[in-house]
Amino acid sequence: MGRFARSKILFGEDFEKIENAKILLLGVGGVGGFCLDALHRTGVRDITIVDFDSFEITNQNRQIGSENIEETKVFVIQERYNGIKAINEKVTPKWVEDFDFSRFDLVIDAIDDMSAKVALANRCHSKLISSMGGAKKLDPTLIEIGSIWKTYGDGLAKKFRSELKKSGFSEDFTVVFSPESPKCRELGSFVGVTGSFGLALASLAIKKLIN
Repeated sequence: MGRFARSKILFGEDFEKIENAKILLLGVGGVGGFCLDALHRTGVRDITIVDFDSFEITNQNRQIGSENIEETKVFVIQERYNGIKAINEKVTPKWVEDFDFSRFDLVIDAIDDMSAKVALANRCHSKLISSMGGAKKLDPTLIEIGSIWKTYGDGLAKKFRSELKKSGFSEDFTVVFSPESPKCRELGSFVGVTGSFGLALASLAIKKLIN
C-alpha cells in the first residue's frame, strides 16, 4: 500500500488529474495552511504558495507551522511539505498584474487584502476559487460553497461584491463563505471554522480538477 493508496481507491482514474494538477495558493495562514495540507495529502504534486508574512504567537490558535515564531511562513511550510514551491512576496494589485498565471490549472485565494482579491478576480476569474470571511465564527457546519454573486450573510463577501461591481467586473467564480453572524467585534478566530474553510477550498479544488 503506497502513500496515496486510499486516495486512488476513492478517485480511481481521476487521481492522475489530481497528481498532475498545477495549483497556485495565495496565503498560507489559518485558511490557506489547511487547504495546502489537504491538497498535499490528497496527491497534488505541483503547488506554489505565496505569502509575505512571518509567524506570530497569536497565530498559534489556528495556523499550521505557527510554532516557528518570527520565521517566514512560506519557508516554514516549504520545509514541512515536500516539493512545495515558495514565493515570499505580498500579493498586491501590482503583483497580480505582473504575475504569470498561465501555467496554473487553479488559483486559490486565501488572502485578506480586498484590493488584491478584486485584482485576482479581474485577472484570472476563470481558474479562481476564493475564501471569504472565516473570522468571528464558531459553527463550521454553516459553511457554504457558491457563486460570489449568491453569497449572503458574510461581511467580507458583501464588501467583495461591492468592490467587484465598482471595478466593472461582471463575470463569475466560486467562493467558500459562511452566513453565520459574527460572535465578536474584533478579529477573534476558531480553528474549527478557519480550518474548515481551508478544507472546503481543497474539496472544491479537487472537484474542479476531476470534473
